[in-house]
Amino acid sequence: MKLIKENLLAFGLMAVTLVFGFAVLFFAATAGGGAEAAGGGEEPAGGGESASTLSVTLTEFAIEGSLTAPPGTVTIEAKNEGAVAHNLSVLGESKTPNFSGGESEVLTLENLAPGTYTVICDVPGHREAGMETELVITEDASASGETGDGGGNEPDYAAMDAAFTASILEFPAETEGKGNQILEPEILADGTKYFELTTEITDWETEPGRIVQAWTYNGQVPGPAIRIDVGDKVRVKVINKLPMGTDIHWHGIRTPNSEDGVAPITQTLIEAGTEYEYNFVAERPAIGMFHAHHAGQIQVPNGLFGTFQIGETPIPRGQTISGVTIPNDIEIAQEIPMVLNDAGVIGYSLNGKGFPATEPYVVTEGDWVVANYYNEGLQIHPMHLHQFPQLIIAKDGIPLDQPYWADTVNIAPGERYTVLINADTPGTWVWHCHILSHVEREDGVFGMLTAMIVQPA
Repeated sequence: MKLIKENLLAFGLMAVTLVFGFAVLFFAATAGGGAEAAGGGEEPAGGGESASTLSVTLTEFAIEGSLTAPPGTVTIEAKNEGAVAHNLSVLGESKTPNFSGGESEVLTLENLAPGTYTVICDVPGHREAGMETELVITEDASASGETGDGGGNEPDYAAMDAAFTASILEFPAETEGKGNQILEPEILADGTKYFELTTEITDWETEPGRIVQAWTYNGQVPGPAIRIDVGDKVRVKVINKLPMGTDIHWHGIRTPNSEDGVAPITQTLIEAGTEYEYNFVAERPAIGMFHAHHAGQIQVPNGLFGTFQIGETPIPRGQTISGVTIPNDIEIAQEIPMVLNDAGVIGYSLNGKGFPATEPYVVTEGDWVVANYYNEGLQIHPMHLHQFPQLIIAKDGIPLDQPYWADTVNIAPGERYTVLINADTPGTWVWHCHILSHVEREDGVFGMLTAMIVQPA
């Protein structure tokens, strides 16, 4: 930890270069109704009820904009500036349909009485990830949503600078819980490797002080890592303590159809309070995942995912690729699993943690490192490691006949990439998703960012 803290100054200098691209979010408003009729001073039709128009912006995962208006009819213009579909719902009133990034929808609410109304995106997992705000109806508000405080919308850039620096210097922050812990099997009499996975909702600290109700395998996010060899007989017992049914799909793993984990097509649903067993033989090497298939849009973003590896991925020893020769005697110093998520209660995260609680990877100058990326999220994530090119040696666990170097590796939902990295330069090197809104917000750095710390040899 002392070494890591000594590297924080260098880390801050590198990561502060990420501070750009802020969008200043304004509300737009138009006033209508309540005006005197031309030439007569009579109230217009409708009895002079106020009509207000407000604007909000939806992103992953926030609802931004001023939502204060006088009683009466309120129209909310919502624009989706995110990468996935959202909606806008005023609980107890009405909601928009789902709409994609770049699209807009209008929600009109009539005869609103004074009070506070809860506004959410009710796409599963989005409210829990932060898409919740309030609509305040008050006699003190104007039809444009202003409350007469006279405040401007100019951001405080000095405060932003301070917030970014402070957030960076919190790294690495300690939190309770660690995912991806190796699950050791029980060896049965016939040699079968027996594993138990318990599904339940538990407290999970994604970043300092942010404790969520995660859907977990064995109380961790990602779930425990399963590592076996080609030819192994596998039995996995699932004990379901969730409030709903579940199943497990072995993503990227060859199994008999009956073991594919897609209820009710290949099996019966594992109902709440029941158990189920999967049995299959590991036929070939794989870099796979396991996750719920039933109600996957709820269960997976909220934490029900894990990694499953069969055998080893071949290293292209002795090959020369774009002028770089991989040593024949190469030794792998570390193998890093990096599971990406971006939704549900877990939110933007690497291995179930968001910055500054993400894990730094400490290596020695000259080390060769293998990283396996797994995307269990809903969005694409271009993963960029400063300084070091990444040699892509396998896609979805399938070794490439022609490996290639890439500065940034773009990983779509469900994909796995295996990369080889030569950490040949000492320093603290930032490692992050290069969609900047996945690592930055106005109060500082968060989410899908960590670092590789290379010690001098």
